[in-house]
Amino acid sequence: MSSVKIAPSLLAADFGNLQRDVEMVNDSAADWHHLDIMDGVFVPNISYGMPVIKTIATHATKPLDVHLMIVDPDRYIQAFADLGANILSVHYEACTHLHRTLQAIKEAGMKAGVAINPHTPVTVLEDTLKDIDLVCMMSVNPGFGGQSFIQNTFKKVRQLKEMIEAQNTDTLIEIDGGVNDQNAGHLVEAGADVLVAGSFVFRSEDPKTTIASLASTAS
Repeated sequence: MSSVKIAPSLLAADFGNLQRDVEMVNDSAADWHHLDIMDGVFVPNISYGMPVIKTIATHATKPLDVHLMIVDPDRYIQAFADLGANILSVHYEACTHLHRTLQAIKEAGMKAGVAINPHTPVTVLEDTLKDIDLVCMMSVNPGFGGQSFIQNTFKKVRQLKEMIEAQNTDTLIEIDGGVNDQNAGHLVEAGADVLVAGSFVFRSEDPKTTIASLASTAS
């Protein structure tokens, strides 16, 4: 295991063999299972709902890193806690009262994460950074897997790392979208702590080897 965490995105898994793919992640060098929840409103796509998450939680032996790409996430905080989520990330762009939402996530017993879209500057998190356990930085436009990595992400990671160090917090930086063996090392150099990889892992010939390779590239 490297100091950088690897979180394969199950959105890219084979849903006809979901248990098999969850168990593959369990047995791999990965650290977390990353779950993308989409409602077809906040993003133009729908992923999977509560029954599927419940099934994943039944088979997963590693923490569930849940990324909510939905409107009005406050309505579902307790539901995801009950399903077994360890980390719950809400979108900055979907939260009118971000501080209150972060407190509610923590009160439900989960780590509190905030996701930001590619066009959202990291400076919007300055006033809540001490309350954020993880920032999920979108490096593609949210809603669909398999997109190309947005190069401006490197600059944003460096900016966010400076903010975290200035405030002396333990906030982790997670990169979600287009992560592969070409950019993983550069992202870690810039300050990333967690790498989410979907298509790159699950569309490879040997996903378990790909995860191990990504972990070693990023370490």
